[in-house]
Amino acid sequence: MAGGMKTLAKETFFYGIGSVLPKLLSWLLSLYWAFALPKISDIGVLTNFYAWVALLQVILTYGMETGYFRYANKEKDSVRVFSTTFLSIATSTSFFFILAVLFLKPVAFALGGTAMKPHYLLLLLLILCVDVLGAIPFANLRFKKRPVRFATIKIVNVALTILFNLFFFLACPWLKISFPDTFEWFDIGRGVDYILVSNLAASVIQFLMVSPGLRIRFTFDKALLREMLKYSFPILILGIAGILNQTVDKIVFPWLYPDKVNAFTELGIYGQNFKIAIIMVMFTQAFRYAFEPFIFARNREAADDRQSFSDATRYFIIFGLLIFLVTTGYIDIIKYLIPASYHEGLKVVPIVLLGELFFGVFFNLSLWYKLTDQTRWGAYISMTGFAITLLINILFIPHFGYMACAWASFIANLTMMVISYFLGQKNYPIPYNLKSAGSFFLLTMILFAGFALVYLKVEVLWLRLGINSIFILIYLAFVIKKELPLQYWPLVGRYFGKSHKREE
Repeated sequence: MAGGMKTLAKETFFYGIGSVLPKLLSWLLSLYWAFALPKISDIGVLTNFYAWVALLQVILTYGMETGYFRYANKEKDSVRVFSTTFLSIATSTSFFFILAVLFLKPVAFALGGTAMKPHYLLLLLLILCVDVLGAIPFANLRFKKRPVRFATIKIVNVALTILFNLFFFLACPWLKISFPDTFEWFDIGRGVDYILVSNLAASVIQFLMVSPGLRIRFTFDKALLREMLKYSFPILILGIAGILNQTVDKIVFPWLYPDKVNAFTELGIYGQNFKIAIIMVMFTQAFRYAFEPFIFARNREAADDRQSFSDATRYFIIFGLLIFLVTTGYIDIIKYLIPASYHEGLKVVPIVLLGELFFGVFFNLSLWYKLTDQTRWGAYISMTGFAITLLINILFIPHFGYMACAWASFIANLTMMVISYFLGQKNYPIPYNLKSAGSFFLLTMILFAGFALVYLKVEVLWLRLGINSIFILIYLAFVIKKELPLQYWPLVGRYFGKSHKREE
């Protein structure tokens, strides 16, 4: 392996660890909240909060992370680029914070009525602004090729968040009993406060850890900033459309659901069941960190190696469908990741899982506009998906509640996948094996129908799980026969005639 590819593989590993592992730990923590908080509506409030945070982070960084990479590599004075970028982000973030604080109470009421307390919003604003201020210093670590430090700080951040949460929800109840005078301030009913304070404390420490990169002589170049803003604006539009596809249902649900008293309770049920489907999101994220460097490296090293791109997508679909089957087949066990009071929302899990699988395939298909420098199509397709998501939510949330959110995600991601496929075949044809993908998908749907039938007809838990396991083994046997013959597996291959040449 060439030295450049070794470096690429090393950086991919550490950036993947720095992004995927914190997401995994944060996911486990968010599942724990449902057991720690006494009210389901509190989970709904947090689900709404963090959807807003995800959107506002994209808006407040306005594509400048990518702009920084572009111009730091283009300009001779990378320090001037960093300084200009950071000062721009810091100025706009400060202005946003002051404006939001001035209208704190009316904004809080507009977002969630009496359920949205003003001090919640203040804590959320502080978390958001601290994280945004750290975005460019983190980008600077990536520019300087310091993946280990990048990953370390990210992991420390989420580890501290977990420790602070455990202090409030596990240690404090015991300490209040043992030392009632010292810990009389603790009230489990204020769980949202403790979660937000924990997040803020961890975010401040994270910023302090990354802030040594700010020890420079700051300069501000207006002309450079104008160029960077012009370059970054399309990225901002793409980013907003992309994040809204994932979060708009959780943002608009409290406004659209007709029963305002129970809106956050219903959102809490949806939000926790949605988290079960995050298994697919994390698989997509992990695959993305390997796939994106892979396609550009292959495009550079082996001109027009389109079969490799097709193979990568095929295996993504195969393993994505396996995740779908394992999650739905063992839902009787997996459902205990959330309290029983949330189980009424389990019906959204298969819908969201497939929707996220479609989004992962869409990401794989998107290589055509990246390799042909037609990235505007990414924005067009993402905006189409957002429009579909928003329209379905507006029309159907008042009638079907959170089920409309699940189906909106499913339909929007399916549409984006199909559009990207046909546009890609027109602009950069890749020999995707549709017959293979179709056969695996059809088999998966047949087996899933089997799961549903078993769930209805078989009451004994262990027997139900046993039958579902047989169905999953059928899928694996089909995969081995069609795509991954045992004779080509490491270690065990010699027992299955690996010496025989594979027929093409």
